[in-house]
Amino acid sequence: MSPTSLSKKLMFMLSLLILIFSAGRFAGLSLPVFSGNSTARNSPLSFAEGNWGLSFQEEGKPPVANASFEELASYNAWYVSDTDEKVIFLTFDCGYENGNTPAILDALKKHHAPAAFFVVGTFLDSNPDLIKRMRQEGHTVGNHTWHHPDMSAISSAEKFSAELDPVAERYKEITGESMLPYYRPPQGKYSQSNLQMAKDLGYQTFFWSLAYVDWYENDQPTKEEAFEKLLGRIHPGAIVLLHNTSGTNAEILDELLTRWEEMGYRFAPLSELTKA
Repeated sequence: MSPTSLSKKLMFMLSLLILIFSAGRFAGLSLPVFSGNSTARNSPLSFAEGNWGLSFQEEGKPPVANASFEELASYNAWYVSDTDEKVIFLTFDCGYENGNTPAILDALKKHHAPAAFFVVGTFLDSNPDLIKRMRQEGHTVGNHTWHHPDMSAISSAEKFSAELDPVAERYKEITGESMLPYYRPPQGKYSQSNLQMAKDLGYQTFFWSLAYVDWYENDQPTKEEAFEKLLGRIHPGAIVLLHNTSGTNAEILDELLTRWEEMGYRFAPLSELTKA
């Protein structure tokens, strides 16, 4: 093979890899940094830092993630429940309010479904009434940092704490109650040192085992696209991540919860997972 032909072949292979990676990102997943047939609960793979990533390998089963259930547990961190029971842990990330949260709360109330809302500083400051409603209706409000930065770039415990403490303080000002020490890394960006910092502060860290691309306000998935991902990839012990800003989520949540219930699932608070 001539040098020119070899160069063209290498360029083609590189382009193909870029295309595959882009497709994975569009699907709402980071491509795994490992391979193999390990299950979520028995992965022997070494801990991988960076962007949280999932690989769905078998329908109805938990995906393989960047870190195993056992590896995360050593940091009081979770992405799925180690169970065969059909239970779902609903979580919502709240960066701001655009009018969809009340409909989401209405659907949760109708189904008596507890959820966890991970909030940032601006959401707390702008929506104290919604925060109060969340607590009054039995939901958990968790810590998503004050500024929503890349926490994996923070190397000092002091700076790490400075992102979490104001959220907990503002929550107590609004509700008169202490915030449960539940933390979700913004954008799923993390490092092992971050997880240790969170643990040292008394926090439980929550990733997720099911999500889809629902965060682009002006480019929302269709109902059919949402159901394809959220029904097709549901599994026992799932921690589901949705965004409160999604108009699609607000529109479909009542039906989505109904269809999950018809599949035999129930909904539980994260406190049930942490005590398991």
